[in-house]
Amino acid sequence: MSANLTSPDAFAAQLDGRDATAAELSPLAFAGYAHFTAMQVRGGRVRALDLHLARLRGASLDLFGEALPDERITAYLRAALAASPPDASLTATVYSQEGEFTAPGGEGARLRVLVRTGPPSDGPDGPLDLAVVEYERVAPSVKHVGEIAKTYYLRRAVAEGFDDAAFADRKGRLSEASIWNLAFWDGEAVVWPEAEMLTGTTMGILRRQLDRMGVPQRDRELTVAELPGLAGAVVMNSWTPAVPVRRIGSVAIPAAPDFADILRRAYEAEPLVSP
Repeated sequence: MSANLTSPDAFAAQLDGRDATAAELSPLAFAGYAHFTAMQVRGGRVRALDLHLARLRGASLDLFGEALPDERITAYLRAALAASPPDASLTATVYSQEGEFTAPGGEGARLRVLVRTGPPSDGPDGPLDLAVVEYERVAPSVKHVGEIAKTYYLRRAVAEGFDDAAFADRKGRLSEASIWNLAFWDGEAVVWPEAEMLTGTTMGILRRQLDRMGVPQRDRELTVAELPGLAGAVVMNSWTPAVPVRRIGSVAIPAAPDFADILRRAYEAEPLVSP
């Protein structure tokens, strides 16, 4: 008999809306062709559900040529949340039964959804020191699994005395950090680095809420050489909208508590909704 991986007192691990078994999950142990979205749940609700659904839909079309209906995804999310504490971290991963290292077979292939919950997180307090690494992600617009580089460069950065790594492309343009988006402050406007990158859902929340607040925003190509002209920097992901950054490479970044406060207020203006 297969072991059930969830209980009323535990977090959830569900496949297509029902409790997953070890036998069902074992083929995923080495799977690397899939995509996911991650979110924080508070009181059984999440921010920017529309952005998470759009991310999953677009990535499925990109990787598999088809996407599951939003209604089915939300049903799977509801099932996992019903089996979890009201405050949690949630990850929804979409993959194909065909697996990887194969050409698409078409007949009989279908997409499956693994939804997992775990303890909630608010991210680190910072400030962070970021090493600069030349790296460009494959399919940067897709939040895909199996990226060894993120952990590899994070650990190399820590070994060199940093907290994490920021990525610069072959043109020297800063794009993102290992599991973070970057944002900067020029004293008047929020500056978003312009390069190929994954647009995070928290970044999407901030962009639309900053618009509503009337806070100026600019998209700009940024290199390390241009950082001394800026007045602040943060990283953000599904955990948090604003972790202060103190140093990028050899460049010290000024503390900008007002900038971080603006971003937190923008984030908190995004309503929590039930899937």
